[in-house]
Order: sequence, then structure tokens, then C-alpha cells
Amino acid sequence: MAHHHVFIIGSGPAGYNAAIYAARADLKPYLAAGLQPGGQLTTTTDVENFPGYPEGVMGPQMMEDLRQQAERFGTTVAYTMVSKVDFSSRPFKIWEDDELHTADAVIISTGATARYLGVPGEQELLGKGVSACATCDGFFFRDQDICVIGGGDSAMEEASFLTKFARKVYVIHRRDELRASKIMQERALKNPKIEFLWNTVVEEVLGNDDGVRGVRLRNRVTDEVSELAVTGYFAAIGHKPNTELFKGQLEMNDVGYLEVQGRSTFTNVEGVFAAGDVADATYRQAITAAGMGCQAAIDAERWLEAQAD
Repeated sequence: MAHHHVFIIGSGPAGYNAAIYAARADLKPYLAAGLQPGGQLTTTTDVENFPGYPEGVMGPQMMEDLRQQAERFGTTVAYTMVSKVDFSSRPFKIWEDDELHTADAVIISTGATARYLGVPGEQELLGKGVSACATCDGFFFRDQDICVIGGGDSAMEEASFLTKFARKVYVIHRRDELRASKIMQERALKNPKIEFLWNTVVEEVLGNDDGVRGVRLRNRVTDEVSELAVTGYFAAIGHKPNTELFKGQLEMNDVGYLEVQGRSTFTNVEGVFAAGDVADATYRQAITAAGMGCQAAIDAERWLEAQAD
């Protein structure tokens, strides 16, 4: 059984940045990177909005840079998946499959997963015109025709934001009315660049390695099948925080995001901290996740010092 001062569950900007700060505080962190080391950014091609990369950077390369930086200061990075945790008493217990670890403090940075429709072409064209983040990728679709899938606040916000760049934004919604709040609906409905396709579902995303070229649609009322020429496809049907592992042990909101106290990263269990998209339903950006990772490491360091006094 291995014991650690700080055990970090998950990688990505939050996990790696927490590791950098914890390692520099001589806490010798252990990081279980999970099945997708680097998180959502490993499926992103060009990242142009992260400080320090004036020419932009490929998402996987940025995650590799952060991992190397964390290891340089003494972080142990394991390419393993945490299968179970027990936060009922200290030291905390964490299992990687059947291997038990214990820790004085735990930082959770398991992130969130964008929801997609699951239609053919969606996953194959991820990062090649298919996205779930307008803020991240909207810039690449200047003067192009694109589509947004969804009918809630997120979809209206994404569509409105994308009109800053795109020539035309089609909102594809499976019903004949929106679920979004009135103010968000009104803003989108009044925007001359946005066109709504009601009672319509996507059956396939069309394209190849060069990118998205369109979507195959079906009208749910008439059953008519058609193709719409677009070069960008934005799924805006929500995100699912990766918190299944912590149900019954940590407080979450009704969607599943971990609750933190005030502006800190403290969860309801003393000594367990949360950083990044797993606790942030609002911003969900690499830079805010990295900042939260820094906060979590500092919170953990100060909390551990207080326990030693």
C-alpha cells in the first residue's frame, strides 16, 4: 500500500497545474491521469486562447508540456484509472483497480464530458469541424456557415456568440419550441444571422479528414430527409461532469457538478478539493481550469500545514 501527501485524480489543465504547484511545495503529489490523459484538450486541434502560446498550440502538445513540467518538479504521473474511493475517514483510501493507495489530501480534477448526439460522423470529425465549445473554436469559422444543435440556454448562448464570426448559424432543434429562458430566446430569435430549423434531427455529420462539409437532417413531422451544407457543427446539449465515482461521498448539484465552498476549492469533506470542469459549470475553459488547479494545490498545502500544527 502506497501513501501520498497529495493524490490527484485526473489530469488536464486542472490536474497538471495542481501537480505543478503541489510538487513545488514539496508535497510529492501522485497523479492518476485516467483513461484520457490530458482530458478534453487531447481532442482539440488548435488552442489559441491559452497564455504563453502566441502562435497557438495543438491541444495534445499543450497537455504534454504541462505533464513534463509537473514531472520536472517531482510529480509521479501514473497512467491509471481510479476505480473506487473512500473519503469517510483519514487517511483517505483510493483504489487503482485492486491496488490500494492512501492520501492525506485528495484533489479531484476528473473534468466533464461534452454530450454528443452519437450520430455517425460526429466522433470521427471531432476537432475537424465538430466541437462542443464555441468560445474555444468559434474563431476558426469566420465567414462560414455552421450549425448548433440544441434548444436550451447553452445552445442560444453558443449560437449568439458564433454570429460574431460565422456568416450564418443554423440552430437545429428537435422540437417546435425552445427550452431556453425567455431572454436568451429573444436574443437569438432577433439575430438576423441565426436561422432555426424546427422539428429537425441530425442523422449524420458529413465530411472527411479535410473537415465537415454538411449534415444529413430529418424532419420529425414530415419525415423528409435533406442535407445542409455547413463547415462547422457545434453540439450544445450540455456537459456531464465525471463525478460518478464520488456519488454518496461528496456534495453535488442536481446536474452532478461537485460543490465547492465559496471561492475556495474545498468540498464538503475536509481534505478533499475539487478543481476544473468537475466543479465549474460556468466557464469550462482551459485557463480557468488551470487557475482552479493552482487554487486547489494552495488550499491543500495550507490545509495540510494546519493539520500538522
